[in-house]
Amino acid sequence: MLRRRPALLIRPALDDDPLHATLTELRPAQQLHGLGAGRTRPVWEPVATLLRTTGRDWDRRTHRIAVLARSLPAAVSQRWIADRPTDGDALVLRAFVETDRAPADDHAAVRGAEHLCLRATEACPEDPAPWLALLSLMHSCAVPVKDAVPVWTEAVNRAPWLRTSYHRLLRYLSPRGHGTVPDMMDFAWQAAARAPHGSPLALLPVTARVELMAHRQGETPIQSMGAGGNWNEPRAVHEIDLALRNWFDAAAPPHAEAVTDLNVLAFALTRAHRPDEAAPVFRRLGRHMAPHPWNLLPEPERTFTYWRDRATGR
Repeated sequence: MLRRRPALLIRPALDDDPLHATLTELRPAQQLHGLGAGRTRPVWEPVATLLRTTGRDWDRRTHRIAVLARSLPAAVSQRWIADRPTDGDALVLRAFVETDRAPADDHAAVRGAEHLCLRATEACPEDPAPWLALLSLMHSCAVPVKDAVPVWTEAVNRAPWLRTSYHRLLRYLSPRGHGTVPDMMDFAWQAAARAPHGSPLALLPVTARVELMAHRQGETPIQSMGAGGNWNEPRAVHEIDLALRNWFDAAAPPHAEAVTDLNVLAFALTRAHRPDEAAPVFRRLGRHMAPHPWNLLPEPERTFTYWRDRATGR
């Protein structure tokens, strides 16, 4: 009798089970009748509890706030800030919600989101997250890179090697954002070179190369020919080797977005035809798949499963 393989786990929380439980408790389907009508506690209390227990783990906190802002009904953060207008966690979450949703051409919405970010920086002066929310708003509004870097620096000053800070500026510097290919690649290489041993920033050049692949696929058909053919050039080989040596093999403690980084590394190793080195990466991932970067290929889930099973001998 054939045994069915366990389904892939593809979820915004990645492998963060407490975050996933909070999202499940407050998923929109459960909020259709009055957003918590009949509850004996405020609808936002599970979120408040989650962020309170996260404490000053800036990596985990920033990941959780970003996912909550994208995934929860907006009314949860609205109710929380209405009930607790000076609560720092409520202000930071609401800042993320507003910066994600403010249309760039709606000047009143943009000003309101900016004001919320600045209130959050005052309420949580040691937290890098409000500055990253402001950086996201600037990205949406196409603010020039030179004006955005000081905001990024504020976040880095509060948490020098926070993964999210570097990935958000990488997105800003991408040719799909407001930079150029040399801007993006130079930033990634320099950050990886300076990062402490074991830091996930060792993977940043590989992430930049994935972004380059995405950029090239968005060009005209003639320009995009060979978009996936850059994984065996000497620089790409060095970038993958650096990520393996300085992060994956370094036995570093797991970080909040390790699942995302493991997917990027597995993707790069399959593109570079290095299945033996991909095998331990896939074993560490198990059932966890991140849609990106596999969505750069046809049939992402089938492709992920094929490479995982081939690499691990399933």
